[in-house]
Amino acid sequence: MYDSEIHHRQSIRLRDYDYSTAGYYFVTVCVQRKEPLLGEIGDGAMLLNDAGRMFAYVGWKLSQRYPNVALDEYVVMPNHFHGILVVGGRGESCIRPPLVGCSAKGDHKDRPYGTTDGSVGRIIQAFKSLSTNRYIHGVKKNNWPPFPGKFWQRNYYERIIRTETELNNIRQYIRDNPCKWTDDPENSINPQP
Repeated sequence: MYDSEIHHRQSIRLRDYDYSTAGYYFVTVCVQRKEPLLGEIGDGAMLLNDAGRMFAYVGWKLSQRYPNVALDEYVVMPNHFHGILVVGGRGESCIRPPLVGCSAKGDHKDRPYGTTDGSVGRIIQAFKSLSTNRYIHGVKKNNWPPFPGKFWQRNYYERIIRTETELNNIRQYIRDNPCKWTDDPENSINPQP
């Protein structure tokens, strides 16, 4: 049961930043308990299982649900998804203005009526919802491994990409992710700090 005295849920989003602003955003969404349900790494490459292929398809199809959104570089890993969301279309500059007046603090009082339409948060909500529903269908119809509780972790990671250099570095990080799996902090065999 929720108790505001002991449960302090603080947002990791930047306060006062409009996440529906045109630009490039690096996002990571992780499977609950880091369960490797989407495939495996073999010889430094990601080998998607049927569930992993489905998640790649759902990510790729986000632009049909959100016409102002494109998925740039992305990779489905055994237990997480990395991608660069382009909000506002591919023609927009990825260079963001300075975050004047934004702070690292935030909470749900900032958005009392829910996630803003067209924002990165709304896009990730749709990705999680669509992919979870398809996974549940796969559990029932194709004997995919079941999961207790929720499929995805409650939150996600995002980074506002501000420069061309940063964009290119993140693209390379995504491409290299499978061959660096043994050192990846999302790999459940690695001890957490």
